[in-house]
Amino acid sequence: MTDRPSGPPDGVGHRGGRTARLRERGAGAARYARGLPDRVPLVGRAVHQLVRVNLLDCATRLAAQAFLSALPALFVVAVFTPVSFRDHVLRALRSELGIRGAAEQSVDQLLANGTGEAGFGVLGALFTLLSATALSRAIQRVCERCWELPRAATRLAAWRWLVWLLVWLAALVFQVALWDGFGAGRWLGLPLTFLASTALWWWTQYLLLGGRVRWPPLLPGALLCGVAVVGLRVAGHVYLPRAMAHSVARFGTYGVVFTGLSWLIASFTAYTLALALGRVLAEEEPLARRLGSGTG
Repeated sequence: MTDRPSGPPDGVGHRGGRTARLRERGAGAARYARGLPDRVPLVGRAVHQLVRVNLLDCATRLAAQAFLSALPALFVVAVFTPVSFRDHVLRALRSELGIRGAAEQSVDQLLANGTGEAGFGVLGALFTLLSATALSRAIQRVCERCWELPRAATRLAAWRWLVWLLVWLAALVFQVALWDGFGAGRWLGLPLTFLASTALWWWTQYLLLGGRVRWPPLLPGALLCGVAVVGLRVAGHVYLPRAMAHSVARFGTYGVVFTGLSWLIASFTAYTLALALGRVLAEEEPLARRLGSGTG
């Protein structure tokens, strides 16, 4: 009888060597990723900014405030306005959240049955609008975190919260017409949406920061927000209708809540990311020389 050579069975040593090589490559990739902020300072500053701003926490808070306070305020405004304005509201909701079929019928019924007497009184409407400024306050805190500024005094910022909310609601209602290029088509609607969104977020930062940061350094963040808005609208037209229909079929009316809130979280994550990186870009040479960074 011949003695078999000692050692691992055939193939085990080969697999062990391959596993070791994979581990070495993974460790090398991890070391490279950890050292990337030092080799590329822009990446390091961007990572530091996102950690300090707390991206996902801020985005979740913004989405919750938009869903729980700002959207009800939109319904309240629609209740007290002519039918033509309600149609604009419905079109905006269909476009923004991909509402179709059964979900659309529920929203139609809600607006059709809402009246000043049976639904909201004047005091109720005013209370809803004032409560909806929670979204304005949340966005102001995000902007202040991005620029490392202390909170503005309430007596100086309160009127800005209401003004921003009313402008944002108006922009939300008329965004469908803008996206369609006022009837000319998407070839015009896409650049118009980008320009209008950039202008809105540029003004938003300046207004909610109370002018503590000058206009030029706020431009990179506004441009990134404009890109985010266009990208989200394109993605939403592809993804949201199918996701909303599947969610409604599975969970009923609650499906509208689940899908709508998830999309709002994704949207505000993109906007928060754009605002945070905008500050980083504004302080990166040569933009810093052209725009001027810091507060003023």
